[in-house]
Amino acid sequence: MTVAEAEREAPSDFVRSIVRDDIAAGRTAEPVTRFPPEPNGYLHIGHAKSIVLNFGVAGEFGGRCHLRFDDTNPVKEETEFIDSIQADVRWLGYDWGEHLHFASDHFERLYEWAEHLVREGKAYVDDSSADEIRAMRGTLTEPGTESPFRGRPAEESLDLLRRMRAGAFAEGARVLRARIDMASGNVNLRDPVLYRILHAGHPRTGDAWCIYPTYDFAHGQSDAIEGVTHSLCTLEFADHRPLYDWLVDNLPVPTRPRQYEFARLNLAYTVLSKRRLIRLVEEGHVAGWDDPRMPTLAGLRRRGVPPEAVRDFVRRVGVARADNLVDPALLDHCIREGLNATAERRLAVLRPLRVVIENWPEGETGMLTARNDPNDPGAGGREIPFGREIWVERDDFMEDPPRKFHRLAPGREVRLRYAYFVTCTGVEKDENGEPVLLRCIYDPATRGGDAPDGRKVRGTVHWVSAAHAVPAEVRLYDRLFSVPEPGAGGDFIADLNPESLIVLKDCMLEPSLAAPDAAPVQFERQGYFRPDPDSRPGGLVFNRVVALRDSWAKIRAKED
Repeated sequence: MTVAEAEREAPSDFVRSIVRDDIAAGRTAEPVTRFPPEPNGYLHIGHAKSIVLNFGVAGEFGGRCHLRFDDTNPVKEETEFIDSIQADVRWLGYDWGEHLHFASDHFERLYEWAEHLVREGKAYVDDSSADEIRAMRGTLTEPGTESPFRGRPAEESLDLLRRMRAGAFAEGARVLRARIDMASGNVNLRDPVLYRILHAGHPRTGDAWCIYPTYDFAHGQSDAIEGVTHSLCTLEFADHRPLYDWLVDNLPVPTRPRQYEFARLNLAYTVLSKRRLIRLVEEGHVAGWDDPRMPTLAGLRRRGVPPEAVRDFVRRVGVARADNLVDPALLDHCIREGLNATAERRLAVLRPLRVVIENWPEGETGMLTARNDPNDPGAGGREIPFGREIWVERDDFMEDPPRKFHRLAPGREVRLRYAYFVTCTGVEKDENGEPVLLRCIYDPATRGGDAPDGRKVRGTVHWVSAAHAVPAEVRLYDRLFSVPEPGAGGDFIADLNPESLIVLKDCMLEPSLAAPDAAPVQFERQGYFRPDPDSRPGGLVFNRVVALRDSWAKIRAKED
């Protein structure tokens, strides 16, 4: 299903109801939305919700969605982040066309509007320090205190603002504040800062500016300049909406956008705070922003998660006004459901145990047919080699098995996938008593895995020909944290899952995987895997995308 097809089938929610009503009432001819990331980090799964919602709403109602970088803090912004964000949005399947915008595109007009507020007596230059301003704001239960500079004449503030722009003052020496209401019950209306002095080069404007607008001042006005009709934000911006509206109402903006808030995506066993993600990277708890354990879109992409699965997950979570904690098993389910329909099957032994088929002729190789997808005859098949020595999974053998163990054991007959029935006749062990080699015999009449006499076996195991096996490193990824809400009881680092990454060095793969493409495949009975960018000829590396077991299906069954 294409992105456009999926969006036509999108469920209804309160945001879409608002847009639908606005169109019906003639308030909006076509909706214009925007995805407005700050270029100071990598996007994560939480951002995917905003991306899918903003681009989805625009697509469903015949409008357009802008990609706009709110680049108002040059101290933390980098071109690397701008490039990665564009790559992530494209990976999810969306295109902003000619509507790539930056808040810095509007710096000159924003500054003109700052002067407009000063001339109108609605803003003033404040010489107070950041700590003094913070103290003057008051609390949620006590009103703020007016700055001693609040009554500064407009002419004086205008002169100081122009000198601020010219670089006449040190960083932090002065700010521009809106003159609104220091007694307001909403702290955001207590004379918020609109401009501050930052002697820092900007990734796009260089040294042209040494004063920069705050996010609150740039955001709504950029929406208005670009003709955004529906400014969709997460709930933490609900308290900022009165300021958003005040600025739009008190400036000569060309259009009148409206802000609406929805619940952000909160994922259990995960941290989405940018500060926490930065700490994970900088302290070396992960291998980088694209570590497959990270909730970043770069990490999901490297792990092998299909973008269709992320879009499906976001739509299933839905758009609501109340926060909730989502079980990552739902994301795994979406990944698994998508890959089950697209990934070809292959044989791979992750913890190999050598087997000798004693009645198979030495030096002889047989070719067997394996299906690329047992559920889809149209997917065709491939030829795989079989020989006297094969690898099987170490966990598929027990010398003294319990009653419900239906795999290899002394004297027991099992089916080798796509091959023959084999019976274990002996086991060799090392000095620690661990099995190192199994001796078996095969039944030539069971080629293909079925017995002509109708006899049945209860166990089927996968295998790889030892003479033709391709060695590989396989990385098994799991949840990065071991508790649903990391950090709830203290430092979130203490909640890291020590088994979030298990590296298996001596795995054996069927020869068709010697030169894999980038598409995920299913290792039968193991899970879905994708070649890692670290792969190279003679040094294959595969990442587990998701295991075969669907815990989300069990959760839903219990709820039903």
